[in-house]
Amino acid sequence: MRTTFMACAMAAAFAFGGAAQARDISIHDDQCGFATDYDVSVTPDGIDFSRDAGHPGKVFMHDGHLRVDGHDVTVSGDDATRLRQYEQEVRALMPEAAGIAREGVNIGFAAMRTVLMTFAENDSDRRQMVDKLDRNHRMALASIDNGLGKGVWKQHAMDEVMENGIESSVSDLVGKVTGEAVTAALSGDQSKVAALEARANSLDKTIDKEIDKRADELDKHAKALCPRLASLEQLQHQFQFRLQDGSRLQLLSHKDTDNKKLATATDHARAD
Repeated sequence: MRTTFMACAMAAAFAFGGAAQARDISIHDDQCGFATDYDVSVTPDGIDFSRDAGHPGKVFMHDGHLRVDGHDVTVSGDDATRLRQYEQEVRALMPEAAGIAREGVNIGFAAMRTVLMTFAENDSDRRQMVDKLDRNHRMALASIDNGLGKGVWKQHAMDEVMENGIESSVSDLVGKVTGEAVTAALSGDQSKVAALEARANSLDKTIDKEIDKRADELDKHAKALCPRLASLEQLQHQFQFRLQDGSRLQLLSHKDTDNKKLATATDHARAD
């Protein structure tokens, strides 16, 4: 039973993990944790950054030109170069994020299929659940392709992918697997219980062989984005222009930076 639950959790983690990385522009590693609270839209005409709360609310950049909340911002030649570099890197990162999300979802559904095929005994139930799993898989990939794949990065779009496709699949899977286990336990048929345990134990080897290698490659791919995200943050620090209120433009933030800001604000509050 314990191995069974672990397998379900593992399948869910792969599916949720890949989507979450893309959703937050966040690589879940101690050395890398970047995020943005902007929705991002990349088109041939430029890149739009927008958010409902916070200032600035809308930022547009293209070919070294910058517009903030509808007003053109005068920038130096050096800053124009930096803005072009920023735009170029964001354009390059978007398909990378889409690829990470797709592979995370693919690995998650592959793991769920492996668990399902291991425990579903009834052919009719197996076909029905596999068909539903495949439909949810296609829906999740289509959502990614229609969003990140087209250069549109919305804060809650990946939440909808997880809720509409992945969570329901995980729920069905857990219900099926635990149902099989409970039925076997209540039947008193020790041979059936032993067979179920044997199948559960075999999952470790199956997951190791079919899933872990792909997961490791995905992790490497995700971590490879760290220096590129760091270069974007560095470009922000190098911008010489200032917004109307005198602040710097910050489209991307790092968890360490946010923690330092919070600590500074707390220290000031205590001093007051």
